[in-house]
Amino acid sequence: MSQHNDAKHAAPEAPKKNSKGFLIALIVLVVVGGTFGVTKYIHAQRHEETDDAQIEANISPVIPRISGYVTEVRVKDNQQVKKGDTLVIIDNRSEVIMLEQAKAALEAAKSNMSVAQATTTVSKDNVATSQANVSTADAQIEAAKVTLRRANQDYDRYANLIKDHSVTQQQFDQAEAAKQSAERQLQVLTDQKNAASRQTSAANSQSYATTQQVNVANATIQQRQADVDNAALNLSYTLILAPEDGLVSKVNVQVGQLLQVGQSLFSVVVASDPWVVANFKETQLAKMHDGQKVTIHVDAYPGHDFEAKLSSFSPATGSRFALLPPDNASGNFVKVVQRLPVKIEFDGNDPLVKNLRPGMNVDVDVHIN
Repeated sequence: MSQHNDAKHAAPEAPKKNSKGFLIALIVLVVVGGTFGVTKYIHAQRHEETDDAQIEANISPVIPRISGYVTEVRVKDNQQVKKGDTLVIIDNRSEVIMLEQAKAALEAAKSNMSVAQATTTVSKDNVATSQANVSTADAQIEAAKVTLRRANQDYDRYANLIKDHSVTQQQFDQAEAAKQSAERQLQVLTDQKNAASRQTSAANSQSYATTQQVNVANATIQQRQADVDNAALNLSYTLILAPEDGLVSKVNVQVGQLLQVGQSLFSVVVASDPWVVANFKETQLAKMHDGQKVTIHVDAYPGHDFEAKLSSFSPATGSRFALLPPDNASGNFVKVVQRLPVKIEFDGNDPLVKNLRPGMNVDVDVHIN
């Protein structure tokens, strides 16, 4: 009986113990939650974060510049290559023939130039000779004029003397004959000068024509040289070279395949100098500026902090570069917070940076204070 009464008195103590445990748990939760909230608030005042960010790197496409059939593929998927390494070889037989034809045409043009130059030299000699003939004719004409003037004077004097019978008829006839001979000589020399002048004009015309032929031949040589250079350039394009140091992406080209100009074969990813593009909300940009310290967490390397700095801001939001940019001037307008791409560059010599690949997801933490 006494035991039963003791049990009745002891039963009410259990709710008190449960209430005390619940109160302690509630206090702990409040303290932990408050501490977490305060910590997050303080952190938010000094940091801007986003998980809308990815690793980026330069990706150089490998594109043929001439058409042709593939004779050899020298790379495989994910292979490391150096700038200038041969990636693909195209059949070059037609390009070799074109180069030989261009060289032959160049030699023919040079031969034509030699002939034109020789003709020009002869033409110049003819011009000089004809000009010398004109000068000689001028001198002879002057001498003939002097002779004719003297013959006219003798004729006039004998004509007066014959009237007085001071000279014989034979002397007068000789004077008249000398005058007529001097006149004919002057006429002959004048005709010779005119002929020499016409020859000079013809020689000058021929010289001008040959000079033009030299100019045309020189222009032809330059054109043929350009053809040779172009053929040599096309021949060099039969070797498709690596544009940069990097890793080859999936190689989707086979031996015997016909390549077209501008056809994308594969890409070379330059993974040695990656960066991050983070898309921050426009409401996060007020306190952000170039040069701020950034901590990056890459999903592939959890727990590792990559040090970086904010490099630059995009000139427009991401939606402006979309395939179909939104047009707020039509329809019902709904305000949506836009995101602005921000470029972030890695600092230091972290050896893990070289292992990062374009497209990897990252979390970005910008230290704004």
